[in-house]
Amino acid sequence: MHAALRHALSADPQARPQPTVTDWWPHRPWAGAVGTDPLAMALLGGFAADRVAWAFASGYQAALRALCPDLPGDALAAFCVTEDTGNRPRDIRSTLTAQAGGGWQLDGAKRWTTLGPSGTLLLVAAALPPQAGDERPQLRLLRVPVPTPGLAITPMPATRFVPEVPHATLRMDSVHLPAEALLPGDGYARYVKPFRTLEDLHVTLAVLAYLLREARARAWPEAFREQLAAVMALLATLAGEDVQAPATHVALAGALHLAHASYVQAQPLWAAAGEGDEAAQRWQRDAALFAVAGAARQQRAATAWQRLAAG
Repeated sequence: MHAALRHALSADPQARPQPTVTDWWPHRPWAGAVGTDPLAMALLGGFAADRVAWAFASGYQAALRALCPDLPGDALAAFCVTEDTGNRPRDIRSTLTAQAGGGWQLDGAKRWTTLGPSGTLLLVAAALPPQAGDERPQLRLLRVPVPTPGLAITPMPATRFVPEVPHATLRMDSVHLPAEALLPGDGYARYVKPFRTLEDLHVTLAVLAYLLREARARAWPEAFREQLAAVMALLATLAGEDVQAPATHVALAGALHLAHASYVQAQPLWAAAGEGDEAAQRWQRDAALFAVAGAARQQRAATAWQRLAAG
C-alpha cells in the first residue's frame, strides 16, 4: 500500500483516454501482475483512470479479489446476487441442484450484473434445496465462466451516471457446472454479507485516487491533496481489520463521511474548470454514484452501534 500511495503522490498525473471498457480493461495498471494486493489494485486502478467509471470498476474488481483472493488476475469478474425480488437470502429464487454424476445444475435469473456484458467470470449466488429445520435458504456461491451453455447475458441500457460501466441481466437455464465451481462456505455469511463493506472500502479508495490524480494534474490546493491522501491511508488501514466487526463498520462510516466531504470540497474546484472541460462535466454527471446505497450504509452503521452497545 505504501508504494501504491507513493505512486499516486509522485507519478505523472496525466491519464490516458479510456472512453470504453475495452480501452480500460486491457490496459489496467495491474495487468500481468501475479497476486496483486487488492488495496494496490484499487489505488493504482483509480489513479490510472481518466474518469470515475474506471475508478469504480477498478475498486469493484479489487473488492472481488479481497472477497475471493484466488480469482484469476485476467478475469473481468462480476458478483451476481440481486434478483427481481431483492438480494436477501429469502429473495433468491435461483436454484442449485446436485447432479447424480457429480457437479451442479444452476437455474434462475439475475436482475443486475455490473460489467456483465464484458465479464469473463461470474460469481453467482443460488439457493440449495431447503432442508428440514432451515431458518433461511442456504445460499452458495459458484464460479460460472463466460461463455457457458445455458447462460444468457442481456445488456441493459446505460445508466444515468457512470454510463461507461456496462450492466446486464442474466438467465441460467440448466447450466451444468463441475463440482469445483462451488466456492467453500455459506454463500450469504462468507460472501454476500461482507461484499458491500469490501466494495465501499475499495471503490472509495479508487475514486479518491482518481480525484488525487486530477488534483495534482490541475494544481489544486496542496492541503486538499494532503486530505485525500490521509483519507486513503485511513481506508487502507480499515481494510486490514475484520470487515464484519462492528468497530470496523463504525470507523468505516466515519471514513466515508470524510470521503464525501472531500467530494463536496472538490465541487467548486471542478466548477472553476469551465463548461468545456469534459472531465469536469463527467464528474458532475457521475456525482450521483456517491449516494448509491446510502440508506444501507446508514443501517449498517446503526446496527454496528447497537452491537457495540450490547457488548
